[in-house]
Amino acid sequence: MSRKYFGTDGIRGRVGEGAITPEFVLRLGWAAGQVLVEQSAKTGGSRQILIGKDTRISGYMFESALQAGLISAGIDVGLLGPMPTPAIAYLTRTLQAQAGIVISASHNPFYDNGIKFFSGQGTKLDDEIEKAIEAKLDESMVTSQGLGKAHRVNDAAGRYIEFCKSTVPWGFSLTGMQIVLDCANGATYHIAPKVFTELGAKVVSLAVDPDGLNINAECGSTHPERLQAEVISRNADLGIALDGDGDRVLMVDHKGELVDGDELLFIIAAHRQAAQKSCPGVVGTQMSNLGLEVALKQRDIPLVRAKVGDRYVLEAMNQNAWPLGGESSGHLICSDVTTTGDGIIAALQVLKALVNDGMTLQQAKMGMTKFPQTMINVRTPAREKLNQSEAVKQALIEAENELQEAGRVLLRPSGTEPLIRVMVEGENQVLVREVAQRLASVVEKELS
Repeated sequence: MSRKYFGTDGIRGRVGEGAITPEFVLRLGWAAGQVLVEQSAKTGGSRQILIGKDTRISGYMFESALQAGLISAGIDVGLLGPMPTPAIAYLTRTLQAQAGIVISASHNPFYDNGIKFFSGQGTKLDDEIEKAIEAKLDESMVTSQGLGKAHRVNDAAGRYIEFCKSTVPWGFSLTGMQIVLDCANGATYHIAPKVFTELGAKVVSLAVDPDGLNINAECGSTHPERLQAEVISRNADLGIALDGDGDRVLMVDHKGELVDGDELLFIIAAHRQAAQKSCPGVVGTQMSNLGLEVALKQRDIPLVRAKVGDRYVLEAMNQNAWPLGGESSGHLICSDVTTTGDGIIAALQVLKALVNDGMTLQQAKMGMTKFPQTMINVRTPAREKLNQSEAVKQALIEAENELQEAGRVLLRPSGTEPLIRVMVEGENQVLVREVAQRLASVVEKELS
């Protein structure tokens, strides 16, 4: 059965449109509750589900709708309030809940929102359970005879802060390091500053005043310009940029240069190989820069490319039994430390490498040389028709022939937005830009 509502990262869209309405979310809560109650009856497990959210204003509305739907199905609900997405995964596991639900649209603007689920193990919900929830949505909503109840989990933030700190060795210290930290006015605003401060760093915090509307607005990992300027003006050692729900991280070196997910992944992998005498392999995506592949190959570390999306990265990590993977966007997974992508924990892994190796962030990233890459997002309502256009297919062949062995071309529909992503990379920056622009023009003309 094909999915009607769930994408690669849950359900996401514009508030008030499609599935992102209170009415639908109420039914979603009931449907998920029905499926999970049936599952609990078979296994004898918990009937508690945790709900967390980021800081966007519509979260209040959807939290209430989900809570009502779940309670009507006989589920007990633990309310976490604003919490990073990876924190909800962690708390679901440690509080032995049956599942966790995140109300967030990640790096999107405040007018979007979404719902995603975690299993009781703190991993993405199995495909079969998501399909069962979708099937249940078509049934008439009937209130359970045994209603659930709700309670607030008051120590959620403290629990997660201590967990983050526990992912680095006992005695690890950031004393003497000045860090500028951008929390994107999102779910990490009350958590990330405490983690890095309590580990000894002098922290300058940016975008820690959420008002429900300013999440990801000219701040965070999608807009790091202010962070870059602050790092330079304060003569800081480095900057850390998280996204609205805290599962992505980018960094800035002391010269104000952005360090993306590919470079951070390289730094962690290279350090692990040197410190542990082994790094079995790394999972990237189709979007990972060719420079990452070349740099890892020079160290005899294999790279496997998965489809874009943390679900697919984690699948490939599990298939290869490798603990490290991630995306250029900064969604990094260290599965030997936690179960999902976590911006704070990934940043700590990078900082551990810098402290242990006695290197600056700029020095550490110099082991990898990025190939010039151009990405153009073509907005279109017909992204599903990408593979049906002969003109687009021909343009793609021509682009690949022009680059030959010195580059790479990728066309893919976004999993969360009405976009076709046109990516071209190669040795010649001018040629890469020209090829990308021509290909994007064809895509726009044919699929608009």
